[in-house]
Amino acid sequence: MSLDFLRNNCREPERHDTRFGLCDPEGVSPAYSDLENPRNWVAEVINKSGLGLTFTPVDNCVIKHNELPGQGRCDGILTTSRHLYFVELKDQRRYWTAKAIEQLESTIEIFKATHDIAEFRHRKAFACNKCHPRFQVLEASEKTRFFRRHGVRLHVEATIEVR
Repeated sequence: MSLDFLRNNCREPERHDTRFGLCDPEGVSPAYSDLENPRNWVAEVINKSGLGLTFTPVDNCVIKHNELPGQGRCDGILTTSRHLYFVELKDQRRYWTAKAIEQLESTIEIFKATHDIAEFRHRKAFACNKCHPRFQVLEASEKTRFFRRHGVRLHVEATIEVR
């Protein structure tokens, strides 16, 4: 199976908004970006420079629910020509961080099998949680391990700043 994360029917139209949210409804619907309903936002995207950002839902869109059984996948990616941000959206009170990081890692590996990740100057992975918008800091060793293994910087926070 050849997946194209960057050119597909799942991609939302490019947006230049300086602030918007990412939502992940319950069930099998894919994640989406939103400007109108901040109460539904799991993560907030801050785009002060107004760059053209494209959100692409991965889970239940690029990778359908029945595809790649046993492999985790994150909820979506945010992209520009220089930015590649993997995003996992959670709405859980406990024991969510390890699962979110596992889903991000799996998606990054799937992405790297079909795309050259080095084409993007800014590569980040975000584990976001609506229930915990402020997070305990991950150990530096965990972030370093993640970066060395995947070439992507790991963030556990609900605010995604695009610079």
